[in-house]
Amino acid sequence: MSDLQKYIIKRKKQDSEFEKNFDKGYEEFKIGEMLKQARVDTGMTQEEVALKLQTKKSAISRIENHAQDIRLSTLQNFANILGKELKIQIV
Repeated sequence: MSDLQKYIIKRKKQDSEFEKNFDKGYEEFKIGEMLKQARVDTGMTQEEVALKLQTKKSAISRIENHAQDIRLSTLQNFANILGKELKIQIV
């Protein structure tokens, strides 16, 4: 277990507010990071994705860095442009 993982566990035990908000924030970060990684893997720039989504590069940056309240249709379109398939799983 890394030092970061140990710190997160310790903070969650000490601070219920941190524990409550951490998982939600992490999920938002993870979605944006997965979109970014998929874009990078395809060799596309933010600007190229923005052009295909008919939006601005800043909007793509915002999605990749702060993927909160992103619409499902936007996720689907983003994935399609990258030649990827969007799968949603509830466990």
